[in-house]
Amino acid sequence: MDSSIIAEQLEQPVHEHSHDEEGNKMFGFVVFLLSESVIFLSFFAGYIVYKTTTPDWLPAGVSGLEIKEPGINTVVLVASSFVIYLAERALARHDLNKFRLFLLATIAMGTYFLVGQAIEWSNLAFGFTTGVFGGMFYLLTGFHGLHVLSGIILQLIIFARSFIPGNYDSGHFGVNATSLFWHFVDVIWIILFVLIYVWQ
Repeated sequence: MDSSIIAEQLEQPVHEHSHDEEGNKMFGFVVFLLSESVIFLSFFAGYIVYKTTTPDWLPAGVSGLEIKEPGINTVVLVASSFVIYLAERALARHDLNKFRLFLLATIAMGTYFLVGQAIEWSNLAFGFTTGVFGGMFYLLTGFHGLHVLSGIILQLIIFARSFIPGNYDSGHFGVNATSLFWHFVDVIWIILFVLIYVWQ
C-alpha cells in the first residue's frame, strides 16, 4: 500500500477527534452561558417584582434616570457585536490584519461603554444602599459591567494570541466563544436598558 494512503488513514481519526473536541468545547461554553442567563433572569425577576410592589420605588428626590448618555452607550455596545462579527469573518478568511483591526475596534467600543457607565455612576444622586432601587440598579449594572470587562479581557487575550505564528491557521474556538460571549453580554444589556431606563 502506498505510504501516502497509509498516512492519510492514520491522520483521519485524529482530525475527527479534533472536530468532536471543538464541538464539545462549544457545547460546554453554551451551557455556561445558559447558567449565566439563569442568574441574570433571576435578577430581572427580582427587579420586576420589587418595582411593581414597592410604593416609593425611586429614591427620594430622584424623579427618573437620565437616558441620553446611557442610550448612546447602548448604541455603541450593540454596534460592537457587529464589529466583532466582522473580526470573526476576517479570521475565517485568514486576514489577520483586518481581524486585529476589528477586534481592537470592539475592545475600544466596550471600553467606551465601561467608561460611560463609570461616569454615570459618579454623577448619580443615589448609592448602593439608597433603597431597593439603588441596590438593584448597582447590582444589575455592576454585574453586567463585570461581564463587559471579562469580555474585553478575553478579546485582549485572543488579540495577543493572533501574533503567535500559525496559532489561528485552523480551529478558532477561542475566538468563536469570545464572540458568542460578547453577543450574550449585548443582549443582556438591551434587556437591562429597557427594564431600568425605558420602563421608569
